[in-house]
Amino acid sequence: MTHRLLRHQAAAIFRAALRAADPHEAVMRYLARRDYSRFRHVYVIGAGKAGASMARAAERALGRIVTGGLVNVKYGHVAKLRRIELNECGHPVPDQRGAAGAERIAEIASAAGVGDLVLCLISGGASALLPLPAPPITLAEKQEVTRLLLACGADIHEINAVRKHLSAIKGGRLARLAWPAKVEALLVSDVIGDNPDVIGSGPAAPDPSTFLEAAAVLDRYGIRDKVPAAVRVRIEQGVAAAIDETPKPGDRLFARIRNTVIGGNRLALAAAARHARQLGFRTLVLSSSIAGETREIARMHAAIAREVAESGRPAKPPACIITGGETTVTLRGDGLGGRNQEFALAAALDIAGLDNVVVFSAGTDGTDGPTDAAGAIADGDTLGRKPDARRYLDANDSYHYFEALGDLVITGPTNTNVADVRILLIGSRA
Repeated sequence: MTHRLLRHQAAAIFRAALRAADPHEAVMRYLARRDYSRFRHVYVIGAGKAGASMARAAERALGRIVTGGLVNVKYGHVAKLRRIELNECGHPVPDQRGAAGAERIAEIASAAGVGDLVLCLISGGASALLPLPAPPITLAEKQEVTRLLLACGADIHEINAVRKHLSAIKGGRLARLAWPAKVEALLVSDVIGDNPDVIGSGPAAPDPSTFLEAAAVLDRYGIRDKVPAAVRVRIEQGVAAAIDETPKPGDRLFARIRNTVIGGNRLALAAAARHARQLGFRTLVLSSSIAGETREIARMHAAIAREVAESGRPAKPPACIITGGETTVTLRGDGLGGRNQEFALAAALDIAGLDNVVVFSAGTDGTDGPTDAAGAIADGDTLGRKPDARRYLDANDSYHYFEALGDLVITGPTNTNVADVRILLIGSRA
């Protein structure tokens, strides 16, 4: 096997994962088993990178039953719809269009009553795409908190614990707005564990996190004194029980609400593994729950690839090792990149010189950080082609490193988001 062949095969395995993560088909399958004709009105609301595809499926499955609705989506992630409006807005940093859309979504939920159904479509990215700050916090202050959390290395659970308690719509508050209407929340998960309260910050799910936990996150990363004063005051008021908590498990309002996970990372990894086996690889799916600092996770994956290549453990070549989940990047430089590109760059350093080894990492949403790439691909010859990898890694500038080599993975918007897929291919020796 050659690096060129392995690269083509890694891309094909990733495409198989994307096909399995198709949110349109997932919504169609779910709604085909439901009869909503008894409801007076059916409103469709939601947010996420897969929002356009999910909304298109809802229109196709329900037809004229849909009264109307609005879904916030990332810029460029759109589809042609008749009854449901799509509102393009900012991600990962929320913007004013997102705030305006979130306010209208809250109004639609509040207008629903007894005899109505609110169909809530949530997918990865919904947290940033539903920015409705709790007064008196402003959108600019919420943006600043998001930037600080992304830069400090906090994981998605920690970020959401803070965002829920700064929001008028997340952490179950959308469910509170929709009471007493019936709410069906369909969730395409991009988070480890597929917990409904974490996906999109759980707008229709009970929230087990507290103001105290949100304060602990700010303290853990040393940013309590860096966040805007209004944010700090709200968190401190919440800790002192001076303002209401988010709705908790056991609240009576959740008796009329159902949250259902219809797609996630595990399904995508299983499809990737099936395709890898069809290509002749001995295949192992190690975990869909990989989290932690990207560089350290990359070194661990590179060590596994080296072990397979040199000893045939835990699988004899030709072998395919697949993992999923979502890592975090602690920013040290001012370069351009994302966690998947940084993963590939860090791994390239440790697989340098290995024959027939390819590392592929990409986000299923088609975007990695603030770039137009989904990820990147590297092999044992990558450093031979461009030796200054360490300098680019130190600057968090993985995008420009791989751009120069032509090794960025660019898919364009995929209209889905079920976290990341990482593929290690170790070919047979010549």
